[in-house]
Amino acid sequence: MSFPRYLAYKPSGVEWLGEVPEHWEVWKLSHAFTLIGSGTTPKTDNRDYYDGGEIPWVNTGDLNDRELDECKKRITALAITEHSALTIYPAGSLLIAMYGATIGKLALLNFAATVNQACCVFTGKSEIASKFMFYWFLGLRQQIISLATGGGQPNISQDILRTLRVAIPPLSQQRQIATFLDHETAKIDALIAEQQRLIELLQEKRQAVISHAVTKGLNPDAPMKDSGVEWLGEVPEHWEVVRFKRFCELQRGHDLTNEEREDGPHPVVTSAGINGFHSQCIAKAPGVVTGRYGSTGTVFFIEQDYWPHNTSLYIKDFHKNSPRFSWYLLQAIDLKSLSVKSAVPGIDRNDVHKIFVASPDLSEQKGVARYLDNYCHQQAQLVQLAESSIELLQERRSALISAAVTGQIDVRGLVPEAEAV
Repeated sequence: MSFPRYLAYKPSGVEWLGEVPEHWEVWKLSHAFTLIGSGTTPKTDNRDYYDGGEIPWVNTGDLNDRELDECKKRITALAITEHSALTIYPAGSLLIAMYGATIGKLALLNFAATVNQACCVFTGKSEIASKFMFYWFLGLRQQIISLATGGGQPNISQDILRTLRVAIPPLSQQRQIATFLDHETAKIDALIAEQQRLIELLQEKRQAVISHAVTKGLNPDAPMKDSGVEWLGEVPEHWEVVRFKRFCELQRGHDLTNEEREDGPHPVVTSAGINGFHSQCIAKAPGVVTGRYGSTGTVFFIEQDYWPHNTSLYIKDFHKNSPRFSWYLLQAIDLKSLSVKSAVPGIDRNDVHKIFVASPDLSEQKGVARYLDNYCHQQAQLVQLAESSIELLQERRSALISAAVTGQIDVRGLVPEAEAV
């Protein structure tokens, strides 16, 4: 759908805003808001500042790029009294994360709250619609982040934010634009949610098909027997039920000293996947690797010689079984349920070795693997299409917001007057 433009434009005087509608005014953010401020973090070792606290204290992790109805943490009145940097901001205030992993994240407060030092808060004047400004920050987020200073942890400071210039239409039009964007982004969000749910269903179906194939085989008419193992249930009568160690033998990955580490042609496989190269090769292709920590339950199939890091488990000996079938078999095992609950949850090879699995002969293993290769390839294409759709929808959402709040499209008349309040 295309939208009309305004009849007349003028230079904004701001390079990254370009031309704006002729009747819009250009203000510094410091003039557009009554108050621009932040907060602080009371000493965490003083529980009098936190225990029994009833005053909402918003952290950047709470910011959700939407209206914020609640936050995770609260502080006491004593914390407010003893920290002059803490201010209780009113509902309707606009929040933006100034640095850290959440830099640029936004929220529109639906309740009175104080904040930590990483949040910048804008409290508007009567002629500023908070929702319009929320969308303005959202639509121009990348441009704002590009102004950040610092290396390892870029910072969009209050000083930077105060000097930003914004083109503002009359209050009634601000409300019209905000209401229009509420409607349009809700439609786009619904379409994105549909695609995300489709991906979830495809992934669930993939897992179910893999589990069925490696425990029941491909012949629905094959005679079955009770495996005596709860997670396997009935298996084909001619399949053998063995402990995983008899099917394949796992080995823990290896660490190297700094002196032994150097660039080389072989990929380094860790819990997170393939992330580097090393000259020393321990495992020959094809290989199957699963994470011991962090990404426990993710199983990688490696088609070249590789070096398994200490954070991974790899199949040292396939015992003449199909590597590809073994890969699918490991995916069917609930590895995460074996993870030891500790500061760094993980699994040991002995945890997997003792599990009973169903083992067909090599020929049938290869047939199952070929079937799953074809099926998973088709599923991956469907997931890729859904992900592409999500990316396009997100781009359209961002472009629509940016165009509306900078006056590149005229949405007047597209929202009933009664709704733009």
